[in-house]
Amino acid sequence: MKKYRRLLSIVVLLIMVFCVPVYGEETKGKEIEIVFTHDLHSHLDSFTTEIDGEQQKAGGFSRIATVIQQKKKENPATLVVDAGDFSMGTLYQTIYESEASELRMLGKIGFDATTLGNHETDYRNQGLANMLNSAKNSKDPLPQFVLSNLSFEGATKEELVVKEAMENYGAKSYTIIEKDGIKIGLLGIFGKTSIEYSPMCTLTFEDQVESAKKAVKALKEEGADLIVCLSHSGTDPDPKKSEDEILAKEVPDIDVIISGHTHTRLDEPIIVGNTVIGSTGEYGIRIGSMKLVKESDDSWQLKDYELIPITSDIKEDDKTKKELEQFHKIIEKEYLSQYGYKMGQVLAENDVAFTPMSLMGKRHQEENLGNFIADSYISTIKKEEGDRYDPIAVAVVPAGVVRETLPKGEVRTEDAFMVMSLGIGKDKVPGYPIISVYLTGEELKTVAEVDASIAPMMEVAQLYTAGLHFKFNPNRLLLNKVTSVTLWDEETGEPQPLEDDKLYRVVADLYSGQMLSAVESKSFGLLKITPKDKNGKPIENLEDQIVYRADGKELKAWICVADYLQSFKGENTQEVSKVPSYYETEHQRKVVDDSKDFMSLVSAPNKFTWMALGIIGIFVLLIAVIVIIIYKKVRKK
Repeated sequence: MKKYRRLLSIVVLLIMVFCVPVYGEETKGKEIEIVFTHDLHSHLDSFTTEIDGEQQKAGGFSRIATVIQQKKKENPATLVVDAGDFSMGTLYQTIYESEASELRMLGKIGFDATTLGNHETDYRNQGLANMLNSAKNSKDPLPQFVLSNLSFEGATKEELVVKEAMENYGAKSYTIIEKDGIKIGLLGIFGKTSIEYSPMCTLTFEDQVESAKKAVKALKEEGADLIVCLSHSGTDPDPKKSEDEILAKEVPDIDVIISGHTHTRLDEPIIVGNTVIGSTGEYGIRIGSMKLVKESDDSWQLKDYELIPITSDIKEDDKTKKELEQFHKIIEKEYLSQYGYKMGQVLAENDVAFTPMSLMGKRHQEENLGNFIADSYISTIKKEEGDRYDPIAVAVVPAGVVRETLPKGEVRTEDAFMVMSLGIGKDKVPGYPIISVYLTGEELKTVAEVDASIAPMMEVAQLYTAGLHFKFNPNRLLLNKVTSVTLWDEETGEPQPLEDDKLYRVVADLYSGQMLSAVESKSFGLLKITPKDKNGKPIENLEDQIVYRADGKELKAWICVADYLQSFKGENTQEVSKVPSYYETEHQRKVVDDSKDFMSLVSAPNKFTWMALGIIGIFVLLIAVIVIIIYKKVRKK
């Protein structure tokens, strides 16, 4: 009997050795391709933009669909993912809540998964919930929604609507998608700076690293062969601020991070340990592709990485094109008709080379695109207010709210919208409205100092103005870089004195007003701007300061751009408006004085300089006292 038992044991052992595969053995040598996007910002149609110094037609889902189809045909193990901010940027966002066109089209052209970006929260909690429910109710194929660090503990009633919508949609903290026998674990992360750039969002997000660790552990326990993180956090040249590089170091079991939010274009991936970080830039101008091969030690080796330009020579997918045209009709009916505009309507002819988006905010200088937008605010408000017009001293446009430039040639309705496409107003209608507030002359000087001192640390805070002209020296002491500030009447070309205690009317878009708190935090509380009403009373709710059109509707920032484009017709109102050559040159609105001579660096010190000098003086005095005490003791000995 013992002999038979021993023989049976040997047979069982042999069966286990030869018939049961070693864990992961079946995937060794297999290749997977990950096709990825992020920061698409509703750019479902091809559009004209500057690429490598030339104006070109780029992007568009009908062409992206063609590339995805080809990739999946070449390799069944092709995963297609998006890392958030798929919405807010074109007229498609105007039907974000009712039609969820962006999310539905992601599903239609073959995306497997996506995550939350900060701009998905622009329409507040209810808007996000409406979008998710609209997508689900459409019955269209949809990408899996993954988000690992969202918490609803202690959520308010308004926040719970998002929870209910996510459950209805089928959103998960993490998931596994199988491709040709390969189990791909997916998680989603909402970054720290994403939270900072979400003034409309009241949702709670847990620590990114700890949430990722929990999700990765769970995915490994469920047998994931490859772990991919869809992160809306981004990278940064400063390693201390590069959230996705930090995530890769802290959670080394993540194999791939698709890095969104910062609109970074990585022509070569960032490799941190065994983690591959990829970014393809914004708007679907390029889509990313990386191929990985399973090694014998169960690790994944990067075989190939490329950014694929979505150019006009890629054939459009007819089915996708027709589906987009159906959405065009809905946009025109539900949104544009209330403002008297149509899709494809030519607003103006333009020969001016406006600042390309690749440079907007990158150079610390005056930009003609910023000037044009600021001028459009004043021009349109004058027209809408008519006899009620209260003179505007200054219009302000931060770089961070400008989303696209104006193309050469025919400028259409959709082009004007893309320039200032963000957000929603108090009326719950897409597009941030213009607000009107009052600031003192001293605060206007602070506005100039925000640009001079804060913009180098916070690119989106670079300001473009109408009415406010200033000069600054970047070599001077922080918070004392501005050397002169004047008010300027753009019509007469005459400067006006700036009085510190006088109140001046200032206009900007709603989002810019809501981000004023970031200025205070970035300057360590030293720079502070308090919006006031015309009587000098501090404003508690900026939505109460919205500017309205003559027809009672909110005046949207993009409408200002569209109306201004049409204002250059001259006496013959039948001719096409033409953008004036005035915008081909600079107008001394922001002058950079790069001199390094002693007097340029120390002249006209402000209170911050005196504070710094006082601190230095006290420090020097303390050192002197210490030296004297030591000297006396030594001498006494």
